[in-house]
Amino acid sequence: MVQNAIEIRGLQKTYRGGRGEPEKHALKGVDLSVPAGKIFGLLGPNGAGKSTMINIMAGLVTKTSGSVRIWGFDQDENPRQSRAAIGVMPQELNLDPFFTPHGALEVQAGLYGVPKAQRQSDAILEMVGLSDKADAYARTLSGGMRRRLLLGKALVHGPQVLVLDEPTAGVDIELRQMLWRNVRRLNEEQGTTIILTTHYLEEAEEMCDEIAIINQGELVAQDSTRNLLGHIDQKCMVIQPAGEVDALPEAEGLSVERRADGALAISYQANATSAEDVLNAVRASGISIQDVKTEQADLEDVFLELTRSR
Repeated sequence: MVQNAIEIRGLQKTYRGGRGEPEKHALKGVDLSVPAGKIFGLLGPNGAGKSTMINIMAGLVTKTSGSVRIWGFDQDENPRQSRAAIGVMPQELNLDPFFTPHGALEVQAGLYGVPKAQRQSDAILEMVGLSDKADAYARTLSGGMRRRLLLGKALVHGPQVLVLDEPTAGVDIELRQMLWRNVRRLNEEQGTTIILTTHYLEEAEEMCDEIAIINQGELVAQDSTRNLLGHIDQKCMVIQPAGEVDALPEAEGLSVERRADGALAISYQANATSAEDVLNAVRASGISIQDVKTEQADLEDVFLELTRSR
């Protein structure tokens, strides 16, 4: 087993501008390593370069410069092996309406050169919950069912790396839970490396072992999810007063918000203000404390912090 499922070095992609328009630098020398066997989040605002990177990994877009290795295979030196090591579930519902789900998986397996005796079409359809629709035309499937079929198509050749591009965008809760059950199963039972792009940051926070954030074609952060959350120094102490509050706490470095339930949310920078300083300010304002709790930064805070100034 390789150490890194994906190794990208100096990856650049420049799109030629139209008449009178400048070139667009979608990727600006990105270096990225995705550890094998992990669930890895690839995040960034719209237009950051995520889709361009995914399409380059999948062999659908030609890079301008740099190198890409997938499961140890250099994309330029071993294009067939590198492409066979990765499966991509695209965001767009691009299915042939005249194929059945079973037929679509068989054709996809054939395109990857999977011998008929080794194809797992029925097992894949069962895994994605489409066994009862195996012989229905794709045009009759609901949007959620089509998204399940896209996942199935990405798995027909047993890739070591599975890329999920916005897999739960616009789907209902039941389908979202089904997708994540399957993703965890693939990761835990088969060791499949999962690369996830999503706009649902709470989803990435819950699912991903490690996260990279791209902004304006550049990698601005890559670390474990826990370490990224630890980068935000902003803390919040929530005080539930025991009685009426006549005056809000005041002290240098404190920002106080009164919530609808009467609680006081006090934000502060942990490197400049201690929790004891906050409590002293609360007592000095004459507030009697009924309950107190702290709230930590979430991935949305990290994301905004890292992309705001760029």
